[in-house]
Amino acid sequence: MARVRGEVSTELNKFLTEQGQYLNSIGIELDPVTNAIKSFLLDGGKRFRPLFAYVGYLAAGGPEDKSVLKAVSSLELLHACALIHDDVMDGSDTRRNAPAIHKVFEGMHAADNLTGDSKSFGRSSAILLGDLALIWSDQMLNQSNISIEARIRSLTIHDEMRVELMAGQYLDVLEQALASKSVARSLKVARYKSGKYSIERPLHFGAAIATADAKKYQAIFSNFGLPLGEAFQLRDDLLGVFGDPEETGKPAGDDLREGKRTVLVAMTLENSSTGAVTRFMSSFGSSELKATDVEVLREIIIESGARSRVEELIDSRTSSALEALGHGGINPVGQALLTELAALSTRRSM
Repeated sequence: MARVRGEVSTELNKFLTEQGQYLNSIGIELDPVTNAIKSFLLDGGKRFRPLFAYVGYLAAGGPEDKSVLKAVSSLELLHACALIHDDVMDGSDTRRNAPAIHKVFEGMHAADNLTGDSKSFGRSSAILLGDLALIWSDQMLNQSNISIEARIRSLTIHDEMRVELMAGQYLDVLEQALASKSVARSLKVARYKSGKYSIERPLHFGAAIATADAKKYQAIFSNFGLPLGEAFQLRDDLLGVFGDPEETGKPAGDDLREGKRTVLVAMTLENSSTGAVTRFMSSFGSSELKATDVEVLREIIIESGARSRVEELIDSRTSSALEALGHGGINPVGQALLTELAALSTRRSM
C-alpha cells in the first residue's frame, strides 16, 4: 500500500506539473492556481480512492501496469474537487492543517490589496479550482494510456460515481437545512456523500479497467464496499468531533461548529433527555463555539451512548465487509489487500 500510494503521488505530481505549465502559458496570473492545487493534492491525503481502485483492478486479475496507476490516480482529483467545494459550503477555514483553498485566495486578495470583497474572491476562486480539479480528473484518465476498450468500460462507472457524489453532497446540504434528526437519513447521506465514491465505485472502476467481464466482480465489491464505505464515513464523523487536530488537519470539534447532521448527532438527539437536547442545540452549529463548549457537547454525545453506538456500527459494518471477501470470486492477492485496506480506512487515529 505504501508503494502504490507513493506511485500515485508521483503520477499526480507529473500531471499537475504539466498542466501548470499549460496554465502559465495562458498567463502568469494563473500561477497561484497551479501552486494552490499542487499544494492541496501533494502535501497530504491518504489516497484511499486510487488505492481501492488499483486493488479492485488487481483483484479482478489485472497485471501491474503504470498506465493503470495513472488512470486510478485521476480519482484523487475528483476527491480534491469534492473537498474544495465542501469547504466552501461548510465555511471550513482549514484542511489538512493548512488554510482551505477559499481562505488561501481570500488571503491573497487581502495581501495584494485588490478591489472588492476578499471573502467573495476567495469563494469564487475555490469554486473555479474545484471545477478545474474535476476537469483534470477526466483529462488525467484520458491521458493514462490504458486501452480504449478499458477506458470505455470504465466510463459508465466513472459517470455514476460522480453523479452519486454530487447527489450525496446535495443531500448533506439539505439535511442541514431541514435540521434532520433521522439516523436513517444521515446514514443515507453517509453512503452517497462518501461511502460509495470512496470505496464501492473505485473498486468497480478498477475491475472495469481490468476485464471485460467486470460484472461478475460488482456484487462482491458492492457487498464489501458499501458497508465498509459507511464504516469509513462513520469514522470520519467521530473524527470530526473527537479527533486530534494533528491527525485530522482541522480544529477540534469542527463538525460541531459547522452543525453537521451526522449519524453521531442524530443518535445523540434521539437518545438524550429533553434538557440535554436543549443544551446541545443551544450551541451546536455556532461558529463561535469555544473549546469549553466543544467539551460540553462531547460529554452530551458520550452520555447519550451515541459515541459507543457509532463505534459498534463501524465494527459491525467492517465485519460485514470482511465476510463478503470469504464468499470467493476474487483472487488471494485481492483478498489480502482489501483486508489491509479495510483496517487502514476504519482504524484511523482519534
